[in-house]
Amino acid sequence: MPGEGGKTVVLFDGFCNLCSATVQFILRRDPQGRFRFASQQSTAGQRLLAQHQIRAEEALADSVVVMEGGRVWLESDAVLHILYRLGGVWRLGAGLRVLPKPWRDKAYRWMARHRYRIFGKRQTCWTPRPEFAERFL
Repeated sequence: MPGEGGKTVVLFDGFCNLCSATVQFILRRDPQGRFRFASQQSTAGQRLLAQHQIRAEEALADSVVVMEGGRVWLESDAVLHILYRLGGVWRLGAGLRVLPKPWRDKAYRWMARHRYRIFGKRQTCWTPRPEFAERFL
């Protein structure tokens, strides 16, 4: 169950270089292990999307889906929730919530739509280093 034990689940596009780099960014800044991860293409990712009635095509278009305590965050809200949960100086980034959601989501959708062109796409789904394997569903 997403959010169980206070964990935040991040579903990401495992073929997207930007998304994989974002997961690595979070892993390096989360020594407490508050986050869990699954690629949207994995069995666990597909199951979680189905449980929350999110079509796989929708999730991939959004590129990052965040789940915690039965709630789901998409688009810019997902990124801002990650920043908030990272805490410390990163929590300041969550202050971007003051910008109107349509503006934030428009910028997010533009980046999501162009992520492969700008950052590239992997031929195979990204896999974590062994020391982080237990953090992946």
